Amino acid sequence: MAAMLQPQIILLKEGTDTAQGKAQVISNINACTTVADAVRSTLGPRGMDKLIHDDKGNTTISNDGATIMKLLDIVHPAAKILVDIAKSQDSEVGDGTTTVVLLAGEFLKEGKPFIEDGVHSQNLIRSYRTASRLAINKIKELAVSIEGKSLEEKKTLLAKCAATTLSSKLIGGEKEFFASMVVDAVLAIGDDDRLNLIGIKKVPGGNMRDSFLVNGVAFKKTFSYAGFEQQPKKFVKPKILLLNIELELKSEKENAEIRLSDPAQYQSIVDAEWNIIYDKLDKCVQSGAKIVLSRLAIGDLATQYFADRDIFCAGRVTEEDLQRVAAATGGTVQTSVNNVIDEVLGSCELFEERQVGNERFNIFSGCPSGQTATIVLRGGADQFIDEAERSLHDAIMIVRRAVKNSTVVAGGGAIDMEISRYLRQHARTIAGKSQLFINSYAKALEVIPRQLCDNAGFDATDVLNKLRQKHASGEGANYGVDINTGGIADSFANFVWEPSVVKINAINAATEAACLILSVDETVKNPKSESAQGEAAASAMAGRGRGPAFGGRGGRGMRRR
Repeated sequence: MAAMLQPQIILLKEGTDTAQGKAQVISNINACTTVADAVRSTLGPRGMDKLIHDDKGNTTISNDGATIMKLLDIVHPAAKILVDIAKSQDSEVGDGTTTVVLLAGEFLKEGKPFIEDGVHSQNLIRSYRTASRLAINKIKELAVSIEGKSLEEKKTLLAKCAATTLSSKLIGGEKEFFASMVVDAVLAIGDDDRLNLIGIKKVPGGNMRDSFLVNGVAFKKTFSYAGFEQQPKKFVKPKILLLNIELELKSEKENAEIRLSDPAQYQSIVDAEWNIIYDKLDKCVQSGAKIVLSRLAIGDLATQYFADRDIFCAGRVTEEDLQRVAAATGGTVQTSVNNVIDEVLGSCELFEERQVGNERFNIFSGCPSGQTATIVLRGGADQFIDEAERSLHDAIMIVRRAVKNSTVVAGGGAIDMEISRYLRQHARTIAGKSQLFINSYAKALEVIPRQLCDNAGFDATDVLNKLRQKHASGEGANYGVDINTGGIADSFANFVWEPSVVKINAINAATEAACLILSVDETVKNPKSESAQGEAAASAMAGRGRGPAFGGRGGRGMRRR
């Protein structure tokens, strides 16, 4: 009787939604599998593209795993982990984003029957971590170094890695053309790690083969005033002055009040303003510079002044372009024109203004430090050029990684099949349940070659059986899917290579994500956080309207009359 009268203990706020136990783990696994299915068909050279249309009406066509994952507005908390690993793979290595999501999804899918049968998640996690460690050691063992080769040989090898990455992209048809361009760009910036030293400029029109690489800096002609057309547009070995100041007559910012007793004094004030600007311009000319670039505006007076003295000038150059010009020409950006010495001036072999499509570009080539490059991309539609830019970003990242960690492995699913075979063999030496779990991990790795076949329209079962037989024979470690014939081929001999760091990172991240999702057995949804989100969204919508959310001030950015 006393037990029946026990008061009910309320721990969580009313309306809190909790889900726990086996059902919750399985629900999380299902959510992650669904996300993996969304990008499954984009894998490999015959992968399909996704067209994503957002609420602002922007359309993106892409088959880059990370781009798709960012654009999909995923709200499921467990599935968001897959978005994070795709982003981390993209920022760390640059390629293999679809691979990492697929592997994580497949590890979970293979672990699901065990969870349903009542196996404790921790047993599964322990085995997965062991399998991951074994797999990574095996990759390091199988990797081939490209160190110690001559520059020409190294270029060819790096171009092969870039071509493998580009083959699965929209610009795969021109992969050789772009691969050599990417390798030249990466080698141009040398050991410098900053990615922004490689600029990618997009010009609609023309075809892809009209794209070109500038060993130096190129940027679009900036807004110009009268007198610009009279300036010379080509210089050989010019001195370059980089500024971060305005070269125009400025009106007083503060409300200055000057009382004059004689009207003639007013003229002296006006003259003083003119003298200040002329003094600045004289100092620019005396520095000996033939090209003057500034991040801020260069007005019509200055433009005409420079034109009369055969000097080229451009104002409102973006910060990024100005920094790249500084890095390439060896100049330093100045915040004053006083005491401009030769050491702060940059130089290059050739400067010219060239027409590219319907845009005019300022091109600095033959720069002394040479630590920058610009790729000018051409193509039909804007979406196409955007996707080409994303593809080149992946290729640039891959080549940089291959330069730093100079070991490569066979692509085309070859390395995955070899690790799968190795883990299956290893599993037989283990007693207990762990054998089953490592076997399931090995089976999950086969998703890569299987998906490559499915996406190319081949019979995956048939190709996988051939691959298993070849890898089991002991001499087929480099055999992967042959996309052209639908059979199997030696990926290494066919130059389908990828840096080993891509695979190591992908397996590491996918295993960590799978283990993290398997270790979550309860989800608590706080009603307050949900209502707070709702209110935030409502106030944001109201803010976009006529502004009652801002207390009737008519929204931000409008002046009160």
